[in-house]
Amino acid sequence: MNTLFDKIWDAHTVKVLDGNSCVLYIDRQYIHEVTSPQAFAGLRSRGIDVFRLHQVTASPDHNIPTRNQHLPIRDTQSATQVATLERNCAENGITIFPINTKNNGIIHVIGPQTGLTQPGMTIVCGDSHTSTHGALGCVAFGIGTSEVEMALASQCILQAKPKSMRINVEGELKQGVCSKDIILHIIAKLGTGGGTGYFVEFAGSTIRSLSIEARMTICNMSIEMGARGGMIAPDQVTFDYLKDREFAPKGKEWDEAVARWSLLRSDDDAVFDKEVTIDAADIEPMITYGTNPGMGIAVSDVIPKADDGDVAAKTSHKKALAYMGFTEGEKMEGKRVDYVFVGSCTNGRIEDLRAFTQAVRGRKKAEGVTVWIVPGSKEVERMAIEEGLQEILREAGFELRQPGCSACLAMNEDKIPAGKYCIATSNRNFEGRQGQGARTMLAGPLVAAAAAVTGVVTDPRKL
Repeated sequence: MNTLFDKIWDAHTVKVLDGNSCVLYIDRQYIHEVTSPQAFAGLRSRGIDVFRLHQVTASPDHNIPTRNQHLPIRDTQSATQVATLERNCAENGITIFPINTKNNGIIHVIGPQTGLTQPGMTIVCGDSHTSTHGALGCVAFGIGTSEVEMALASQCILQAKPKSMRINVEGELKQGVCSKDIILHIIAKLGTGGGTGYFVEFAGSTIRSLSIEARMTICNMSIEMGARGGMIAPDQVTFDYLKDREFAPKGKEWDEAVARWSLLRSDDDAVFDKEVTIDAADIEPMITYGTNPGMGIAVSDVIPKADDGDVAAKTSHKKALAYMGFTEGEKMEGKRVDYVFVGSCTNGRIEDLRAFTQAVRGRKKAEGVTVWIVPGSKEVERMAIEEGLQEILREAGFELRQPGCSACLAMNEDKIPAGKYCIATSNRNFEGRQGQGARTMLAGPLVAAAAAVTGVVTDPRKL
């Protein structure tokens, strides 16, 4: 009667303490340049070494530029953070994928891509979107800087066990609907607090039909509805994805691993603390209109009115619309777009770039729109070039940049100017997330492509 989450969590519980807190063993820790410096400083001040070096992997991603990566980083703070990560890894013997090397990229893209992320693992990183790795059947979640230090020192963290939720998505998706639309639909339906206190397993025929990269998009944004993390049971799609990847098991060890991984699923009689079912037929291409990921609607809908019965929600709703320059009852279609950003740990994988490129093939970038297409890793960049995507994009007036977190967050050179509208395939649309005063509309690669060639919010099915 155990859920998949229970099976993995309980197998990694070293000790249960009073008040539901657990000492949880961590199989893999990922680190980047933003949340690790204080953790290493803490270790040094206490005279403690990193406990298990081979289970820690680093990659700079948040602050790195997406142009001229062969040159020194111009921004002083970014350069310092990246240099500090490299120094800390060198001093401690930790594997790092430096900028402009073959495995560099966004940490949540390169983990699965290299085969370091594997089913049944517990995975942490000082980054909220660590939940991405749950797409391969892992218990993966973000942690704070003090916990980063704790994991480096002991390969364990202290953590309260969340409740379990299963979200079933059943049926066939409509034309023009992608995995980003699925998760935006779910968050809009459940709200940004709908998953608070839970670890979510996504299941159902629709989820099983998705590729691993599409599943990563869904697990990536599970935290945007307040969940501790999201996961999907591994299956043959998972095994096919991992086979022959650089750090995946090989030979006899591969066969043994697949036999173990095949057992990782919720029991038929497993009881979840909460269960939700979504009809795939109800999902349309989505876009957000406000300042949190739950403020999402079908791209062809009008901006809804606030709930008059909830004073706080109504105030928040009006504040969000004022920031965005929108009003209730307006259609989203036809609204001006100044920037389009395709990338991030949500939608910066090769399938996302393929989808965008296919949609704009034979068309031209709209005049006056700035488009940043940023691969999530050097490997994605390499594949985009080898498959001819870069050339198709160039012919349409687009530029393929170099990998990094880019315009997902205002921590590097790729910032959206104040007052400008950006359709982003990233994960958050908070005030100032992409730059002070920037106005962000979240969407999938197809909605982004439609805007990039029309210059306005457009239903991709109308192209």
